[in-house]
Amino acid sequence: MPADSPTILATSGGYVPGRRTQLELGPLVHHAVELSGVSGRAPRLGYLGTAGGDQRWVIAERYEAARLAGYTLSPLRLFTMPNVDDVEGYLLEQDVVWVDGGSVANLLAVWRVHGLDAIFRRVWEAGVVLAGVSAGSICWHTSGTTDSFGPELRAVHDGLGLVPYANGVHYDSEPRRRPLVHELVAAGELGTTYCTDDGVGLLYRGTELAEAVTEVPGKGAYVVTRRAAGAAAEERIEPRLLRRG
Repeated sequence: MPADSPTILATSGGYVPGRRTQLELGPLVHHAVELSGVSGRAPRLGYLGTAGGDQRWVIAERYEAARLAGYTLSPLRLFTMPNVDDVEGYLLEQDVVWVDGGSVANLLAVWRVHGLDAIFRRVWEAGVVLAGVSAGSICWHTSGTTDSFGPELRAVHDGLGLVPYANGVHYDSEPRRRPLVHELVAAGELGTTYCTDDGVGLLYRGTELAEAVTEVPGKGAYVVTRRAAGAAAEERIEPRLLRRG
């Protein structure tokens, strides 16, 4: 079931500790499913672990979390080859596509080898909700900050650009994230940059930010813009608290 308009939920969260399992799907994932408008059947949740190398134990944990939530999880694996014949057809059958964290630089390179940069634009335009955490947030933007290249954070500039902004993730939990975003925006290396504390998501309708949402009380979203004389300015966007199921 397609969403009413092209929809992206880009987050720094989505998982919570499990009661009997390692983890469960958090309110951000449930919100992505709600955005799809699916009803009357088990939601179809496509899952991509490309950024972590499609590790089978990770996929198994996500399977279990989806089962507990009543969702049908279907992973798209690209290592060592795609596990489906028709990648675009597979993605179009999903209600939500959730992209996990890891190396955003490697994710983008592998996706382009398989034509997913063009495919995801068509899937997004068709109304499948695109969502994810960390690397799975940055990928939908033009650029962002990443530790994909080594321990020192750097800019990455080859995001899919479905939304025309840069993205900063883990804004409150990794000390270099916030100052580096400010430095790169002030220097003009990043454009307008939307950032999320851990547990917060950015909801885009089409190419514009509709709202910020959070699964953790007190956390924030932010927009960083360039001002005159090479300075950056940060404005907090107060997120709406999502209800826990």
